[in-house]
Amino acid sequence: MDSIFRHIMKTAAWLGFAGCLLMATSAMAQDSVAVADSAAKMVAAVAEEVAAPAADSMAVAADAAVAAEEESPINPVDTIWVLLAAMLVFFMQPGFALVEAGLTRAKNTANILMKNFCDFASGSLLYWIMGFSVMFGAGSFMGWDGFGIAGVENPCPNLPKECYFIFQTVFCATAATIVSGAMAERTKFSMYLVYSIVISAFIYPIQAHWSWGGGWLSEMGFHDFAGSAVVHSCGGFMALAGAIVLGPRVGKYGKDMKARAIPGHSLTLAALGVWILWMGWFGFNPGSTVAATGTVDSAAYGGGILDNMTAMSHIFVTTNIAAAVGALTALVYTWIAYGKPSLSMVCNGILAGLVGITAGCDCVSIGAAAIIGLIASVVMCFSVNFLDTKLHVDDPVGAVSVHGMAGFTGTILTGVFAYEECGYSILTQLIGELVIVAWSFGIGFLVFFAIKKIHGLRVESRIEEEGLDVYEHGESAYN
Repeated sequence: MDSIFRHIMKTAAWLGFAGCLLMATSAMAQDSVAVADSAAKMVAAVAEEVAAPAADSMAVAADAAVAAEEESPINPVDTIWVLLAAMLVFFMQPGFALVEAGLTRAKNTANILMKNFCDFASGSLLYWIMGFSVMFGAGSFMGWDGFGIAGVENPCPNLPKECYFIFQTVFCATAATIVSGAMAERTKFSMYLVYSIVISAFIYPIQAHWSWGGGWLSEMGFHDFAGSAVVHSCGGFMALAGAIVLGPRVGKYGKDMKARAIPGHSLTLAALGVWILWMGWFGFNPGSTVAATGTVDSAAYGGGILDNMTAMSHIFVTTNIAAAVGALTALVYTWIAYGKPSLSMVCNGILAGLVGITAGCDCVSIGAAAIIGLIASVVMCFSVNFLDTKLHVDDPVGAVSVHGMAGFTGTILTGVFAYEECGYSILTQLIGELVIVAWSFGIGFLVFFAIKKIHGLRVESRIEEEGLDVYEHGESAYN
């Protein structure tokens, strides 16, 4: 009995000990969980404190980026469109080179190609150094905000300044290139570089400031959307001044002063150049909207055009129609006048139509664009004959007639055919055109005359007769 009792007590003691051990283990486990939970909470709190500033910084940066994007007026689509248009206008440079080379003799081809390269190279540099500031800087007669483009306020806020600058650069180079054609085959290359620099730095930018840089002609209401006057008349009448000072090519006129034809060496090159120019004009004119998005004041374009996409499309069509009608007009004119349709004159008819519509491509109807192309082409045809046979001005490629006279005509006709709500005046258009012609021809004549007297503008007759390629450049385009 006593042993049984001791056995029961021993068993109870072991069970009590096991229970206490189990309770202690459970308590320790709970304490461990509590400690782990507490540690986890402490780590989470520290992590939150560390992460909070970084998250706040990221949020602030994101908000700032969104705000900057909302506040910036620069439009990516507009920028891409204008850069593409600038590329098209740049591609007009080889177009001009091929037209000039094709309509002149093979012995001068390398000289002509070299001049066209240098027009763009020197024009780009000088327009960056001075021209852009002269054209768009503050001032009445001419602008000036220092050398380079940094000090000039962006004239077109929806574009980066560099985008607008390169677009205007290719226009400046076009004006300088026009002069080359009328003075081809007899000009000293070194002196050509001199007057090309003067054109890009001063002559072109000053008169462009009056119309496009906020100058007095724009304040009068003068309208030249893409440059019939500012680019083409300017270049064309400088070309006239140069051709007069330079004199005709050897053999162009006999003792009786009758004009003799000096055929170019490749109408194929000339025709290809015209195709390139026709395509390039789709950057020249539509690109001058300097925007592809957004709405516009209908009075700015007229004809119920309320957005830039519609305006661009309209300008594409008016530009093309004027060129097409210009071509057909020259074809019919030469067929009647000479008994044969002339390819060279049809090429110039296309260019005359393009030049003529450039001033008013944005503000005339498609039908009016056809009429402008027709009239500009007829004026060009008469002008080529009159300058050659009556005034004895030797212009190998017809630059004065195509760019000068067709540009003059198109600028005036803009006042005639523009939509009524635009409010453009024929008298204002005439005044603006005459001022640009007087400036371009007058200053151009002084520059060419000064070069002629100081250093000589023309090569020797022996060099002219044997060709400028070898004597001026030591190489020939054809071997």
